[in-house]
Amino acid sequence: MRNVLWQSSKLAFVLVCLLLTSCGFHLKQASYLPDDLKVLTLSADDARSELYEQLKSDLIRAQVTLNPTRAKQVSELHLFKDSLERQTLSLFKNGQVAQYELAYKVSYRVTRPSGKAVEQTFELYRNYQDDPDNALAKAKELELIVSELRRQASERIIRELSQI
Repeated sequence: MRNVLWQSSKLAFVLVCLLLTSCGFHLKQASYLPDDLKVLTLSADDARSELYEQLKSDLIRAQVTLNPTRAKQVSELHLFKDSLERQTLSLFKNGQVAQYELAYKVSYRVTRPSGKAVEQTFELYRNYQDDPDNALAKAKELELIVSELRRQASERIIRELSQI
């Protein structure tokens, strides 16, 4: 009986795989962009920001051609200011801060050749525990968390571009 169930489950799995491949199903890539966004002009209020550099390298990795000059027939992605805010979540018994909530806010605008502009804003949140006894290590940890937030923001922008 067990052998029959095992054989039938294997057969069902093979049939599902066969059906999915025969209908042309494939997983959508996160970096798939519409044709009019395959060539972009990337600009920012602060072109030296780390998010700008991260987004630039991620777009190149997603096979987007970056046009250095503005042109009417090319879409434009403009990064507004990104900001990091922290709010106290908890305190130690002595009154020192024990935990923060970090909020990383990003705003950008996509302008297509048709002139239609889409503005997006989003926030990413992380909790961060502070330890006054290990200030140097916690400063490095905060730096890593902020770097990770920038990487996630860049990936999210590209993902949202694929859905515009």
